[in-house]
Amino acid sequence: MSDNDTIVAQATPPGRGGVGILRISGFKAREVAETVLGKLPKPRYADYLPFKDADGSVLDQGIALWFPGPNSFTGEDVLELQGHGGPVILDLLLKRILTIPGLRIARPGEFSERAFLNDKLDLAQAEAIADLIDASSEQAARSA
Repeated sequence: MSDNDTIVAQATPPGRGGVGILRISGFKAREVAETVLGKLPKPRYADYLPFKDADGSVLDQGIALWFPGPNSFTGEDVLELQGHGGPVILDLLLKRILTIPGLRIARPGEFSERAFLNDKLDLAQAEAIADLIDASSEQAARSA
């Protein structure tokens, strides 16, 4: 593992839902966009595009958001893919992304860690995000 790795993770809870989000951060995020979308979306605009498999077939269609670094949550290039929330389609899209060399699944909290390391969050903000995600009650969420 390297700090230069490009990471990917599902940003929505596992299971069925109307929308499923995959987030990619790192220097290969641009390559993921060009490979899966066929183009680099306009920065900070929602672009409705097909998400393509290696053979060119459409896996899903959804919203793609491109945030070039350093103007992103992590301070790195970030691509967010918002597709349909079925677990099978998200798994297919994740597997497609992971065929690109140099990508790996993010560790829990790694997006916030990168934001902290790139001076996008201070330690208190990073810890507050972790506390909010881990909150098991309304009171705990309000305290985060």
